[in-house]
Amino acid sequence: MRRERDGYTARADLLVIGRHGGSAADPVIGGVQGQCHRSRGLAPLTCRKPGSDAGSMFSRIRHWCLTWGARDDEVTRKLPGDELLPGAGLVTTRAITINAPPAAIWPWLVQMGSGRGGAYTYDWIENLLGLDMHSAGTILPHYQNVKVGDEFPLGPGRAAMQVEVLDPPLAFAVRVADQNWAWIFALVPEGGSTRLISRNRISTSALSPASRLFYMLFMEPGSLVMERKMLLGIKQRAERG
Repeated sequence: MRRERDGYTARADLLVIGRHGGSAADPVIGGVQGQCHRSRGLAPLTCRKPGSDAGSMFSRIRHWCLTWGARDDEVTRKLPGDELLPGAGLVTTRAITINAPPAAIWPWLVQMGSGRGGAYTYDWIENLLGLDMHSAGTILPHYQNVKVGDEFPLGPGRAAMQVEVLDPPLAFAVRVADQNWAWIFALVPEGGSTRLISRNRISTSALSPASRLFYMLFMEPGSLVMERKMLLGIKQRAERG
């Protein structure tokens, strides 16, 4: 029998068994599946499964990616247009504060689209994909008279998004023809400024596990890069007047 020190069995697995009622094959035992650590003195032994810290960090980074700029209440808030795709497998909610009233932001939203006002993001990336996006630096009057049912082109030869919700200057939502993607904009006044909330609702039910993994690892971060630039682009233009 091994000698004892400070009332604790020096051998880590016996200590865990004594304190947790486990067996030598318990998953918390160091050297089997988990890692156990005991501070100096009489502090209790703590055990951690391998990969748990990495998984937690990944979840936090992914949450930040999907909710960039949005407050907790904005992430959970029901927006006009959420009903367009209630069973979405992926929802992103991103937001920005714009020092301008909703009426000054609205014209920049309703003129967006391929062959229209662009998307105010990285045009060179959009055009590498053949989307024909050219971000306008001014309000384009001929694209302001938008109606429910109007189509917003995503690019040559691509499906269009149809206007489903139109409540000037507070809510604007479009949905792609196959109804697997809805894009919602909400403008919430806050004193002399506005919170612009952009929410994407995407169906993932038809994706294979490999496709879902690819989407999570590459498409989600990519969407943040592009949408962040878009929100900043709208902010810059609306504040400039």
